Amino acid sequence: MRRGFWPLAGWLYLGLLAVFSLLPMAWMLITSVKTQFAAIQFPPEWIPSHPTLDAYAELLSPGREIGRVFLRYLLNSLWVSTATTVLGVIVAVPAAYAFSRFRFPGRNLLFYGVLLRNMFPAVVFLMPLFIMMRFLGLVNTQLSLILTYLTFGLPLSIWLLKGFFDNIPIQLEQAARIDGASRFKAFLLVVMPLSSPGIIATAIYSFIQAWNEYVYALTFLNDDAKLTLPVGLQHFFTEYATNWPGLMAASFIMSVPVVAMFLVLQKYFVRALTDGAVKS
Repeated sequence: MRRGFWPLAGWLYLGLLAVFSLLPMAWMLITSVKTQFAAIQFPPEWIPSHPTLDAYAELLSPGREIGRVFLRYLLNSLWVSTATTVLGVIVAVPAAYAFSRFRFPGRNLLFYGVLLRNMFPAVVFLMPLFIMMRFLGLVNTQLSLILTYLTFGLPLSIWLLKGFFDNIPIQLEQAARIDGASRFKAFLLVVMPLSSPGIIATAIYSFIQAWNEYVYALTFLNDDAKLTLPVGLQHFFTEYATNWPGLMAASFIMSVPVVAMFLVLQKYFVRALTDGAVKS
């Protein structure tokens, strides 16, 4: 009975967790296909009697004002998130490799100093980073967001990749060196392919973090043409009414790239976490 109880309890817990995670997405999707009147009526209409895709058509139509604004915000978010991801990987990979393979004075102190930033909430650094960006003349530029997001994503990215590099036998690099390859070529042709799950996991983490960030985007940007999607969703709120179908449709479209990316690449993300957590 005990052996049968715990698997059943585990499945029940996973089922409740799935419902807890998917119910907001389902309600968001249902509201997005309602009319404005049906979205605000009480008691709520759980299954829309007259579903419509007008909210999606309006958002994805460049010929309409709200469509042009939404697509501009979407492209801004894609640009900032992609640039943050690419730069994060370019910086995190050699940094993690150096921490994993080289021994130099202050190595442990520097490594734990990198992780120290994660002990503090991101909002603590809001004013110092704003003053720094103002001094550099980067306020109201998307470059300020990219540099800021790098400071948030790099510590965990370096930590993930270091654990992954630690599990790649150094003998593979030594064999390549014996065959005449330089250290860089051995790293490029031997280590990089073997560490691809860790690199993909780092890219997923950096992209999701930059895609969903709101506070710094709201603080650093005041030009409407440069806003990212999380901040741009505020345009669906007005003084007298809220366009709930449009807001839910925009939120659903915003969640699709992140969910799709994670579903496609989740095996690499899980493998990177487990491989980085086991010391060989």
